[in-house]
Amino acid sequence: MYPWIVTLHLLAMVAWFAALFYLPRLFVYHAQARDRGDEQAIDYFKVMERKLYRGIMTPSMLAVLVFGGWILYLAPGFLGKGWLLAKLLLVAALIGYHHICLAYMKRLATGTCGKSERFFRVFNEVPTIALVLILILAVVRPF
Repeated sequence: MYPWIVTLHLLAMVAWFAALFYLPRLFVYHAQARDRGDEQAIDYFKVMERKLYRGIMTPSMLAVLVFGGWILYLAPGFLGKGWLLAKLLLVAALIGYHHICLAYMKRLATGTCGKSERFFRVFNEVPTIALVLILILAVVRPF
């Protein structure tokens, strides 16, 4: 059963990261449309952002947490390992990032977000850095 749980964890992780990569990219386009005053595009991005966040991003994050917790239950020997603690801290940071995305999504939807397109381009790189570090920790287990 363990390999199936790991597989489900990895599938959920891929879906979550896909959404973590794509939602901030939508914010870039949303900010561009806002700056152009393109109301039709803004309405389109509001719908896309909401559907991505609610339909893919949040359910996949929850699945990552459930299956990750299940893995820890089935393999308690991982607990207390330095690499796992570092990985869990990065996952906690990603959960925070996930919720920051929600705040930006709401502000963009109400027209109260003054963040620039450039800001969102940099903001979009955070999950990439986290993914690289998490994979190194989970596969190489450097400590």
